Amino acid sequence: MRQHLLNETTADLYRRSVTEGVARVAAKIATTERPHTGMSVDELTPVIDGIDLDQPLVDPALVLDELEEVYLRDAVYFHHPRYLGHLNCPVVIPAVLGEAVLSAVNSSLDTWDQSIGGTLIERRLVDWTARRIGLGPAADGIFTSGGSQSNFHALLLARDEACRAIMRNSAAVLPKSQVLPKLRIFTSECSHFSVQKSAAMLGLGYEAVISVPCDANRRMDTSLLALELETCVREGLFPMAVVATAGTTDFGSIDPLQEIADLAAEHSAWMHVDAAYGCGLLVSPTRRHLLDGIERADSVTVDYHKSFFQPVSSSAMLVRDRDTLRHATYHADYLNPRQMDEPGAPPSGSWGKIPNQVDKSIQTTRRFDALKLWMTMRVMGADGIGSLFDEVVDLAAEGWKLIDSDPRFEVVVEPQISTLVFRFVPGPDAGEIRADLVDEANLHARKALFASGEAVVAGTKVDGDQYLKFTLLNPQTTTSDIAAVLDLLAAHAEQYLGESLVHAS
Repeated sequence: MRQHLLNETTADLYRRSVTEGVARVAAKIATTERPHTGMSVDELTPVIDGIDLDQPLVDPALVLDELEEVYLRDAVYFHHPRYLGHLNCPVVIPAVLGEAVLSAVNSSLDTWDQSIGGTLIERRLVDWTARRIGLGPAADGIFTSGGSQSNFHALLLARDEACRAIMRNSAAVLPKSQVLPKLRIFTSECSHFSVQKSAAMLGLGYEAVISVPCDANRRMDTSLLALELETCVREGLFPMAVVATAGTTDFGSIDPLQEIADLAAEHSAWMHVDAAYGCGLLVSPTRRHLLDGIERADSVTVDYHKSFFQPVSSSAMLVRDRDTLRHATYHADYLNPRQMDEPGAPPSGSWGKIPNQVDKSIQTTRRFDALKLWMTMRVMGADGIGSLFDEVVDLAAEGWKLIDSDPRFEVVVEPQISTLVFRFVPGPDAGEIRADLVDEANLHARKALFASGEAVVAGTKVDGDQYLKFTLLNPQTTTSDIAAVLDLLAAHAEQYLGESLVHAS
């Protein structure tokens, strides 16, 4: 079995195996005609369950043949222009090259002695991102697995900073156990669910999160935020953090960052900006101003695997003050002992000690995901990435005009970034149709479209009603693609309503 280990004796086998695998994937991508085959759970489950994992196929070519049947053939391909579903982007080739390199070398980014070079590349990209945000000279951060982990990490720091400040300023000795139940987090009703999950995992409970209503443009209503903050203080509670969103999952809306920063500062609350989606604006040649105010945040989430066109996973959490990262630090003698400045230790730049990334990370073993972004930056440059993101934002503006002028649909809000939320509505000739039937028609249209494999769209609820959603992250998508998908959705919805009305009569 040693012949399967990657080392100096198996380099040729590695080259042949990976080349064959890449060839299969390249052929599949080159011939993909729709984003999804329409394969169902019931069809595919028995195929995979029928594979005896205790009986290996041995020959890599046979394994690739099998993989074609159980995965490659029926995978959802985000590169297809009619994939309009979730926040999944097509990936750029330099990043895929970086993925191949990092997987083979397999560095672990927790300590310097496991990731020489990798540690410094990640730190350089963290510094670069922090400068793009405008966080200042004391900024720092860490790469993470995704936006949920980044948000959790930021709120962990916010919690411990709040506890430290409250206990320090208390006239009487106040144990942490008495502080935690009084902490509150404020975020918009359109923010990501990871805020609530983070509160629960941090021991604060779901009830610690105060949901602030949004305005007509689905942005946090700061007048109501101000009232909620005042109520919190009046009730003897502590505003721990205000979470603003720069690119909500449902609408792509950007909260009023400057106003939120003012209110957070007034109440000495940590300001976190979840820019997992909107971070692409940091490199936009034309729209960077939409993030004005983000530079005042105490922490920021960015997902390069959304709007920087990187493969999953590639995310980071940045902080204004690197000292706050100490709340995630734990020293272990076998990994990162407190005394790392040993005689003969390699130089570590301006950090003053050997740079162990585990000192500021929630994770221990961690992939070198920063390499993908590094490769992308070195080939395409920041403006190149930003111009691609600008293309999808421009496309969303055109798509909004298309849907807004189509009597078959109603659209919720004009997009700030690249998300369109809309739904099918029966025309006046259809007569009086129950609201629940319209909801069912929209839900059916989405499911039927997915089952056909012709396109993939997402769905959500707005004010209790069922809506459809285009998340545009592919510069290859055109308005013709959008128009064609709208026609397919309308046809499915109309068929469902027709059949339902016939059965009802």
